[in-house]
Amino acid sequence: METNFGVKDILRLEVAPALGCTEPVAVALATASAASLLPSRLDIDAIEVWVDPNTYKNGMAVVIPGTGGMIGLECAAAVGAFGGDPNLGLEVLKTLGEESLDLARQLLAGNAITTHLYQETGLHVSAVVTSGENTACSEIKDAHTNIIKLTLNDEPVSSEMLLGRPASPTGQSPLAELEDWLVSLSLSDIYDMVDDLDDEDLAFLRLGVDYNLALAQHGLKYGSGLGIGKAIDRLVKQKLLVKDIAASARLLTSAAADARMSGVNLPAMSSAGSGNHGLTAILPIWACKDFIDTDEQTLLKAIGLSHIITAYVKAHTGRLSAVCGCAVAAGAGATAGITYLVGGNVEHMAGAIKNILEDLAGVICDGAKAGCALKLNTAAGAAVQAALFSLQGVNVKDTDGIIGASTEQTVRNLGTLSHKGMMETDRIIIEIMRDKLEKKKSSP
Repeated sequence: METNFGVKDILRLEVAPALGCTEPVAVALATASAASLLPSRLDIDAIEVWVDPNTYKNGMAVVIPGTGGMIGLECAAAVGAFGGDPNLGLEVLKTLGEESLDLARQLLAGNAITTHLYQETGLHVSAVVTSGENTACSEIKDAHTNIIKLTLNDEPVSSEMLLGRPASPTGQSPLAELEDWLVSLSLSDIYDMVDDLDDEDLAFLRLGVDYNLALAQHGLKYGSGLGIGKAIDRLVKQKLLVKDIAASARLLTSAAADARMSGVNLPAMSSAGSGNHGLTAILPIWACKDFIDTDEQTLLKAIGLSHIITAYVKAHTGRLSAVCGCAVAAGAGATAGITYLVGGNVEHMAGAIKNILEDLAGVICDGAKAGCALKLNTAAGAAVQAALFSLQGVNVKDTDGIIGASTEQTVRNLGTLSHKGMMETDRIIIEIMRDKLEKKKSSP
Protein backbone atom coordinates (compact mmCIF):
# COMPACT_ATOMS: atom_id res chain seq x y z
CA MET A 1 0.00 0.00 0.00
CA GLU A 2 1.95 3.02 -1.30
CA THR A 3 1.01 6.26 0.39
CA ASN A 4 2.47 9.33 2.00
CA PHE A 5 0.30 8.76 5.06
CA GLY A 6 0.65 6.38 7.97
CA VAL A 7 -0.57 5.75 11.47
CA LYS A 8 1.42 8.69 12.88
CA ASP A 9 -0.40 11.05 10.54
CA ILE A 10 -3.76 9.73 11.74
CA LEU A 11 -2.80 10.26 15.37
CA ARG A 12 -1.33 13.72 14.63
CA LEU A 13 -4.30 15.01 12.61
CA GLU A 14 -7.20 13.17 14.27
CA VAL A 15 -6.30 12.74 17.95
CA ALA A 16 -5.63 15.71 20.26
CA PRO A 17 -6.49 17.04 23.73
CA ALA A 18 -9.66 19.14 23.74
CA LEU A 19 -10.93 21.28 26.59
CA GLY A 20 -14.70 21.52 26.22
CA CYS A 21 -17.11 20.57 23.45
CA THR A 22 -15.21 21.08 20.20
CA GLU A 23 -17.87 23.11 18.33
CA PRO A 24 -18.09 25.99 20.83
CA VAL A 25 -14.32 25.59 21.21
CA ALA A 26 -13.97 26.22 17.46
CA VAL A 27 -15.98 29.43 17.94
CA ALA A 28 -13.73 30.42 20.87
CA LEU A 29 -10.67 29.67 18.74
CA ALA A 30 -12.03 31.88 15.95
CA THR A 31 -12.66 34.84 18.27
CA ALA A 32 -9.39 34.30 20.14
CA SER A 33 -7.35 34.25 16.94
CA ALA A 34 -9.14 37.36 15.63
CA ALA A 35 -8.82 39.23 18.94
CA SER A 36 -5.12 38.41 19.15
CA LEU A 37 -4.58 40.66 16.11
CA LEU A 38 -6.05 43.74 17.85
CA PRO A 39 -3.90 46.39 19.58
CA SER A 40 -5.79 45.57 22.81
CA ARG A 41 -8.01 42.62 23.70
CA LEU A 42 -9.43 44.45 26.72
CA ASP A 43 -11.48 47.00 24.75
CA ILE A 44 -13.69 44.87 22.50
CA ASP A 45 -16.93 46.58 21.47
CA ALA A 46 -18.73 43.86 19.50
CA ILE A 47 -18.40 40.34 18.14
CA GLU A 48 -20.21 38.77 15.20
CA VAL A 49 -20.04 35.04 14.62
CA TRP A 50 -21.17 32.94 11.65
CA VAL A 51 -21.47 29.16 12.05
CA ASP A 52 -22.73 26.19 10.07
CA PRO A 53 -25.98 24.60 11.30
CA ASN A 54 -24.28 21.66 13.03
CA THR A 55 -21.85 23.87 14.94
CA TYR A 56 -24.87 25.92 15.97
CA LYS A 57 -26.65 22.76 17.07
CA ASN A 58 -23.72 21.49 19.11
CA GLY A 59 -23.14 24.82 20.83
CA MET A 60 -26.63 25.64 22.07
CA ALA A 61 -26.87 23.69 25.30
CA VAL A 62 -23.37 22.70 26.37
CA VAL A 63 -21.48 24.26 29.28
CA ILE A 64 -18.26 26.11 28.43
CA PRO A 65 -15.41 24.85 30.67
CA GLY A 66 -13.71 27.25 33.05
CA THR A 67 -16.68 29.65 33.06
CA GLY A 68 -18.63 28.54 36.12
CA GLY A 69 -21.58 27.31 34.09
CA MET A 70 -21.86 29.67 31.10
CA ILE A 71 -23.69 28.05 28.17
CA GLY A 72 -23.83 28.62 24.43
CA LEU A 73 -21.92 29.86 21.40
CA GLU A 74 -22.13 33.55 22.32
CA CYS A 75 -20.53 32.77 25.69
CA ALA A 76 -17.81 30.78 23.94
CA ALA A 77 -17.23 33.69 21.56
CA ALA A 78 -16.92 36.18 24.42
CA VAL A 79 -14.56 34.20 26.64
CA GLY A 80 -12.46 33.17 23.65
CA ALA A 81 -12.02 36.78 22.56
CA PHE A 82 -11.02 38.08 26.00
CA GLY A 83 -9.10 35.16 27.45
CA GLY A 84 -8.44 32.40 24.92
CA ASP A 85 -4.96 31.48 23.68
CA PRO A 86 -5.25 30.56 19.96
CA ASN A 87 -1.86 28.87 20.05
CA LEU A 88 -3.38 26.08 22.18
CA GLY A 89 -5.79 24.86 19.49
CA LEU A 90 -8.58 22.77 21.01
CA GLU A 91 -7.33 23.80 24.47
CA VAL A 92 -7.83 27.48 23.64
CA LEU A 93 -9.87 28.05 26.82
CA LYS A 94 -7.17 26.72 29.15
CA THR A 95 -5.98 30.27 29.91
CA LEU A 96 -9.29 31.79 31.08
CA GLY A 97 -9.09 33.93 34.22
CA GLU A 98 -11.46 36.03 36.28
CA GLU A 99 -10.65 39.26 34.42
CA SER A 100 -11.47 37.73 31.03
CA LEU A 101 -14.66 36.19 32.41
CA ASP A 102 -15.80 39.54 33.87
CA LEU A 103 -15.16 41.31 30.55
CA ALA A 104 -17.02 38.55 28.69
CA ARG A 105 -20.03 38.86 31.00
CA GLN A 106 -20.12 42.63 30.46
CA LEU A 107 -20.09 42.23 26.67
CA LEU A 108 -22.83 39.59 26.87
CA ALA A 109 -24.93 41.79 29.14
CA GLY A 110 -24.74 44.55 26.55
CA ASN A 111 -26.05 42.23 23.81
CA ALA A 112 -22.95 43.03 21.78
CA ILE A 113 -22.52 39.49 20.42
CA THR A 114 -24.59 38.21 17.50
CA THR A 115 -24.67 34.77 15.89
CA HIS A 116 -25.62 34.07 12.26
CA LEU A 117 -26.14 30.81 10.36
CA TYR A 118 -24.37 29.75 7.19
CA GLN A 119 -26.78 27.84 4.96
CA GLU A 120 -24.32 25.09 4.12
CA THR A 121 -23.06 21.73 5.31
CA GLY A 122 -19.63 21.05 6.75
CA LEU A 123 -17.83 22.75 9.60
CA HIS A 124 -17.52 26.51 9.00
CA VAL A 125 -16.95 29.23 11.60
CA SER A 126 -16.15 32.91 11.07
CA ALA A 127 -15.68 35.66 13.65
CA VAL A 128 -15.47 39.43 13.38
CA VAL A 129 -14.17 41.22 16.50
CA THR A 130 -14.44 45.00 16.65
CA SER A 131 -12.47 47.30 18.95
CA GLY A 132 -12.81 51.02 18.29
CA GLU A 133 -11.71 51.65 14.71
CA ASN A 134 -10.10 48.21 14.39
CA THR A 135 -11.80 45.09 13.04
CA ALA A 136 -10.19 41.65 13.09
CA CYS A 137 -11.56 38.58 11.33
CA SER A 138 -10.85 34.87 11.51
CA GLU A 139 -12.28 31.99 9.49
CA ILE A 140 -12.17 28.26 10.27
CA LYS A 141 -13.29 25.62 7.79
CA ASP A 142 -13.56 21.80 7.50
CA ALA A 143 -11.76 21.05 10.79
CA HIS A 144 -12.06 22.62 14.23
CA THR A 145 -8.55 24.11 14.25
CA ASN A 146 -8.13 24.75 10.50
CA ILE A 147 -7.84 28.55 10.41
CA ILE A 148 -7.90 29.45 6.72
CA LYS A 149 -7.99 33.26 6.91
CA LEU A 150 -6.98 36.08 9.26
CA THR A 151 -7.46 39.78 8.52
CA LEU A 152 -6.97 43.05 10.40
CA ASN A 153 -8.86 46.02 8.99
CA ASP A 154 -9.46 44.04 5.79
CA GLU A 155 -5.73 43.39 5.31
CA PRO A 156 -4.64 39.70 5.26
CA VAL A 157 -2.44 38.63 8.16
CA SER A 158 0.00 35.80 7.64
CA SER A 159 0.72 33.70 10.71
CA GLU A 160 2.26 30.26 10.42
CA MET A 161 1.55 29.72 14.13
CA LEU A 162 -2.20 30.09 13.56
CA LEU A 163 -2.63 28.95 9.98
CA GLY A 164 -0.56 25.84 10.53
CA ARG A 165 0.65 23.66 7.64
CA PRO A 166 -0.20 25.16 4.25
CA ALA A 167 -2.49 23.39 1.82
CA SER A 168 -0.96 20.94 -0.64
CA PRO A 169 -0.45 21.79 -4.34
CA THR A 170 -3.94 20.36 -4.90
CA GLY A 171 -5.37 23.08 -2.66
CA GLN A 172 -6.55 20.58 -0.05
CA SER A 173 -5.80 20.81 3.64
CA PRO A 174 -3.70 18.00 5.16
CA LEU A 175 -6.83 16.66 6.88
CA ALA A 176 -8.80 16.58 3.62
CA GLU A 177 -5.97 14.69 1.96
CA LEU A 178 -5.84 12.28 4.89
CA GLU A 179 -9.59 11.63 4.62
CA ASP A 180 -9.31 10.99 0.87
CA TRP A 181 -6.69 8.38 1.66
CA LEU A 182 -8.67 6.87 4.52
CA VAL A 183 -11.77 6.21 2.40
CA SER A 184 -9.60 4.25 -0.05
CA LEU A 185 -8.45 1.76 2.61
CA SER A 186 -9.76 -1.71 3.26
CA LEU A 187 -10.27 -3.13 6.73
CA SER A 188 -7.29 -5.39 6.11
CA ASP A 189 -5.14 -2.32 5.42
CA ILE A 190 -6.31 -0.76 8.67
CA TYR A 191 -5.84 -3.96 10.68
CA ASP A 192 -2.25 -4.23 9.43
CA MET A 193 -1.51 -0.65 10.51
CA VAL A 194 -1.70 -1.68 14.17
CA ASP A 195 1.75 -3.23 13.79
CA ASP A 196 3.14 0.20 12.80
CA LEU A 197 2.42 1.69 16.24
CA ASP A 198 5.76 2.33 17.96
CA ASP A 199 6.66 3.18 21.57
CA GLU A 200 6.13 6.90 20.97
CA ASP A 201 2.63 6.22 19.62
CA LEU A 202 1.78 3.94 22.52
CA ALA A 203 2.92 6.57 25.04
CA PHE A 204 0.64 9.11 23.33
CA LEU A 205 -2.26 6.65 23.39
CA ARG A 206 -1.66 6.06 27.10
CA LEU A 207 -1.81 9.83 27.67
CA GLY A 208 -5.26 9.77 26.05
CA VAL A 209 -6.35 7.05 28.45
CA ASP A 210 -5.15 9.13 31.42
CA TYR A 211 -7.02 12.22 30.23
CA ASN A 212 -10.28 10.38 29.68
CA LEU A 213 -10.01 8.34 32.88
CA ALA A 214 -9.63 11.59 34.85
CA LEU A 215 -12.97 12.74 33.40
CA ALA A 216 -14.60 9.41 34.27
CA GLN A 217 -13.30 9.56 37.83
CA HIS A 218 -14.66 13.10 38.21
CA GLY A 219 -18.06 12.03 36.91
CA LEU A 220 -18.20 9.06 39.26
CA LYS A 221 -17.12 11.10 42.28
CA TYR A 222 -19.38 14.11 41.79
CA GLY A 223 -22.28 12.79 39.71
CA SER A 224 -21.73 15.64 37.25
CA GLY A 225 -24.10 16.43 34.40
CA LEU A 226 -26.90 13.93 34.05
CA GLY A 227 -25.15 11.55 36.47
CA ILE A 228 -25.51 8.42 34.32
CA GLY A 229 -22.16 6.92 35.35
CA LYS A 230 -22.80 7.45 39.06
CA ALA A 231 -26.33 6.05 38.68
CA ILE A 232 -24.96 2.86 37.09
CA ASP A 233 -22.44 2.59 39.91
CA ARG A 234 -25.23 2.90 42.51
CA LEU A 235 -27.39 0.34 40.70
CA VAL A 236 -24.47 -2.11 40.74
CA LYS A 237 -23.99 -1.58 44.48
CA GLN A 238 -27.73 -2.14 44.99
CA LYS A 239 -27.40 -5.38 43.01
CA LEU A 240 -29.97 -4.14 40.51
CA LEU A 241 -27.30 -4.32 37.81
CA VAL A 242 -24.40 -6.71 37.42
CA LYS A 243 -21.00 -5.17 36.72
CA ASP A 244 -20.13 -7.33 33.75
CA ILE A 245 -17.92 -6.29 30.84
CA ALA A 246 -20.66 -4.31 29.10
CA ALA A 247 -21.82 -2.53 32.25
CA SER A 248 -18.22 -1.61 33.09
CA ALA A 249 -17.78 -0.08 29.63
CA ARG A 250 -21.04 1.85 29.96
CA LEU A 251 -20.24 3.08 33.47
CA LEU A 252 -16.78 4.41 32.63
CA THR A 253 -17.74 6.03 29.33
CA SER A 254 -20.94 7.70 30.51
CA ALA A 255 -19.29 9.00 33.69
CA ALA A 256 -16.65 10.74 31.56
CA ALA A 257 -19.37 12.21 29.34
CA ASP A 258 -21.26 13.40 32.43
CA ALA A 259 -18.18 15.33 33.57
CA ARG A 260 -17.29 16.71 30.15
CA MET A 261 -20.80 17.86 29.26
CA SER A 262 -21.14 19.61 32.63
CA GLY A 263 -18.19 21.86 31.72
CA VAL A 264 -15.57 20.45 34.08
CA ASN A 265 -12.21 22.10 33.47
CA LEU A 266 -10.44 18.90 32.38
CA PRO A 267 -9.34 18.06 28.82
CA ALA A 268 -10.52 15.01 26.91
CA MET A 269 -8.39 13.21 24.36
CA SER A 270 -10.51 13.72 21.26
CA SER A 271 -10.85 11.52 18.20
CA ALA A 272 -11.85 12.73 14.72
CA GLY A 273 -12.44 16.23 16.06
CA SER A 274 -14.71 15.31 18.97
CA GLY A 275 -14.02 14.86 22.66
CA ASN A 276 -17.04 12.59 23.08
CA HIS A 277 -15.80 10.48 20.17
CA GLY A 278 -12.52 10.20 22.06
CA LEU A 279 -14.29 9.02 25.21
CA THR A 280 -16.17 6.38 23.22
CA ALA A 281 -13.13 5.30 21.23
CA ILE A 282 -10.96 4.80 24.33
CA LEU A 283 -12.87 4.04 27.52
CA PRO A 284 -14.98 0.98 26.56
CA ILE A 285 -11.75 -0.76 25.52
CA TRP A 286 -9.95 0.24 28.71
CA ALA A 287 -12.89 -1.04 30.77
CA CYS A 288 -12.49 -4.50 29.21
CA LYS A 289 -9.04 -5.01 30.74
CA ASP A 290 -10.49 -6.27 34.02
CA PHE A 291 -12.28 -9.11 32.21
CA ILE A 292 -9.64 -10.16 29.68
CA ASP A 293 -6.17 -11.62 30.18
CA THR A 294 -4.08 -9.07 28.29
CA ASP A 295 -1.12 -6.70 28.60
CA GLU A 296 -0.99 -2.93 28.35
CA GLN A 297 0.76 -2.92 24.96
CA THR A 298 -2.06 -4.94 23.39
CA LEU A 299 -4.60 -2.76 25.13
CA LEU A 300 -3.04 0.42 23.74
CA LYS A 301 -2.79 -1.09 20.26
CA ALA A 302 -6.50 -1.85 20.45
CA ILE A 303 -7.13 1.80 21.32
CA GLY A 304 -4.93 2.88 18.40
CA LEU A 305 -7.01 0.69 16.09
CA SER A 306 -10.15 2.27 17.52
CA HIS A 307 -8.91 5.77 16.63
CA ILE A 308 -8.10 4.67 13.08
CA ILE A 309 -11.54 3.11 12.53
CA THR A 310 -13.21 6.17 14.05
CA ALA A 311 -11.35 8.41 11.58
CA TYR A 312 -12.18 6.00 8.73
CA VAL A 313 -15.92 6.10 9.40
CA LYS A 314 -15.91 9.89 9.93
CA ALA A 315 -14.15 10.33 6.59
CA HIS A 316 -17.29 8.79 5.03
CA THR A 317 -19.98 10.44 7.15
CA GLY A 318 -18.50 13.94 7.37
CA ARG A 319 -17.16 15.91 10.32
CA LEU A 320 -20.63 16.97 11.51
CA SER A 321 -24.01 15.51 10.56
CA ALA A 322 -27.44 14.44 11.80
CA VAL A 323 -26.02 10.99 12.63
CA CYS A 324 -24.53 10.56 16.11
CA GLY A 325 -20.83 10.04 15.44
CA CYS A 326 -20.28 8.68 18.95
CA ALA A 327 -22.62 5.82 18.07
CA VAL A 328 -21.60 5.00 14.51
CA ALA A 329 -18.00 6.19 14.18
CA ALA A 330 -16.45 5.95 17.66
CA GLY A 331 -18.77 3.02 18.40
CA ALA A 332 -17.37 1.24 15.35
CA GLY A 333 -13.86 2.10 16.51
CA ALA A 334 -14.50 0.78 19.99
CA THR A 335 -16.02 -2.49 18.80
CA ALA A 336 -13.08 -3.04 16.43
CA GLY A 337 -10.66 -2.39 19.29
CA ILE A 338 -12.50 -4.73 21.63
CA THR A 339 -12.50 -7.43 18.93
CA TYR A 340 -8.73 -7.03 18.57
CA LEU A 341 -8.28 -7.10 22.33
CA VAL A 342 -10.03 -10.43 22.77
CA GLY A 343 -8.05 -12.05 19.97
CA GLY A 344 -10.39 -11.62 17.02
CA ASN A 345 -9.12 -11.41 13.45
CA VAL A 346 -10.03 -9.01 10.65
CA GLU A 347 -13.13 -11.06 9.75
CA HIS A 348 -14.39 -10.85 13.33
CA MET A 349 -13.70 -7.10 13.26
CA ALA A 350 -15.67 -6.73 10.02
CA GLY A 351 -18.61 -8.57 11.57
CA ALA A 352 -18.49 -6.49 14.75
CA ILE A 353 -18.58 -3.21 12.81
CA LYS A 354 -21.54 -4.43 10.73
CA ASN A 355 -23.30 -5.47 13.92
CA ILE A 356 -22.98 -2.09 15.63
CA LEU A 357 -23.90 -0.13 12.50
CA GLU A 358 -27.07 -2.18 12.08
CA ASP A 359 -27.81 -1.53 15.75
CA LEU A 360 -27.08 2.21 16.01
CA ALA A 361 -27.19 3.74 12.51
CA GLY A 362 -30.49 5.47 13.33
CA VAL A 363 -29.21 7.36 16.38
CA ILE A 364 -29.53 11.09 15.65
CA CYS A 365 -27.29 13.92 16.79
CA ASP A 366 -29.47 16.57 18.41
CA GLY A 367 -26.63 18.70 19.69
CA ALA A 368 -24.08 18.52 22.48
CA LYS A 369 -25.61 18.53 25.96
CA ALA A 370 -25.78 16.55 29.21
CA GLY A 371 -27.97 13.92 27.53
CA CYS A 372 -25.04 12.86 25.34
CA ALA A 373 -23.99 10.68 28.28
CA LEU A 374 -27.01 8.48 27.53
CA LYS A 375 -25.88 8.00 23.95
CA LEU A 376 -22.30 7.27 24.97
CA ASN A 377 -23.67 4.77 27.50
CA THR A 378 -25.57 3.05 24.68
CA ALA A 379 -22.60 3.13 22.27
CA ALA A 380 -20.19 1.67 24.84
CA GLY A 381 -22.48 -1.23 25.70
CA ALA A 382 -23.29 -1.88 22.03
CA ALA A 383 -19.58 -1.89 21.16
CA VAL A 384 -18.92 -4.69 23.64
CA GLN A 385 -21.99 -6.61 22.51
CA ALA A 386 -21.22 -6.29 18.79
CA ALA A 387 -17.67 -7.59 19.29
CA LEU A 388 -18.68 -10.55 21.45
CA PHE A 389 -21.51 -11.45 19.08
CA SER A 390 -19.14 -11.48 16.11
CA LEU A 391 -16.70 -13.72 17.97
CA GLN A 392 -19.63 -16.11 18.49
CA GLY A 393 -20.41 -16.13 14.78
CA VAL A 394 -23.39 -13.76 15.10
CA ASN A 395 -23.12 -11.38 12.15
CA VAL A 396 -25.70 -9.22 10.40
CA LYS A 397 -26.54 -10.36 6.86
CA ASP A 398 -26.02 -8.14 3.84
CA THR A 399 -29.73 -8.47 3.05
CA ASP A 400 -30.47 -6.27 6.06
CA GLY A 401 -31.21 -2.58 5.48
CA ILE A 402 -28.13 -0.47 4.76
CA ILE A 403 -25.72 -3.35 5.43
CA GLY A 404 -23.53 -4.00 2.39
CA ALA A 405 -21.80 -7.08 1.05
CA SER A 406 -18.64 -5.90 2.82
CA THR A 407 -17.96 -3.71 5.81
CA GLU A 408 -16.37 -1.17 3.48
CA GLN A 409 -19.61 -0.99 1.47
CA THR A 410 -21.62 -0.76 4.67
CA VAL A 411 -19.60 2.29 5.77
CA ARG A 412 -20.03 3.84 2.31
CA ASN A 413 -23.78 3.28 2.61
CA LEU A 414 -23.69 4.97 6.01
CA GLY A 415 -21.90 7.92 4.42
CA THR A 416 -24.61 8.20 1.76
CA LEU A 417 -27.27 8.10 4.47
CA SER A 418 -25.45 10.81 6.42
CA HIS A 419 -24.79 13.17 3.50
CA LYS A 420 -28.00 12.74 1.51
CA GLY A 421 -30.66 10.97 3.54
CA MET A 422 -30.32 12.91 6.79
CA MET A 423 -30.14 16.49 5.47
CA GLU A 424 -33.83 17.15 6.05
CA THR A 425 -33.66 15.41 9.42
CA ASP A 426 -30.83 17.73 10.42
CA ARG A 427 -32.79 20.78 9.29
CA ILE A 428 -35.82 19.73 11.37
CA ILE A 429 -33.67 19.00 14.44
CA ILE A 430 -32.14 22.48 14.27
CA GLU A 431 -35.58 24.06 13.65
CA ILE A 432 -36.96 22.38 16.77
CA MET A 433 -33.95 23.45 18.85
CA ARG A 434 -34.09 27.06 17.62
CA ASP A 435 -37.82 27.21 18.35
CA LYS A 436 -37.15 26.04 21.92
CA LEU A 437 -34.47 28.70 22.33
CA GLU A 438 -36.71 31.49 21.01
CA LYS A 439 -39.54 30.46 23.34
CA LYS A 440 -37.15 30.43 26.27
CA LYS A 441 -35.88 33.92 25.42
CA SER A 442 -39.39 35.31 25.09
CA SER A 443 -40.76 33.71 28.25
CA PRO A 444 -41.05 36.02 31.33
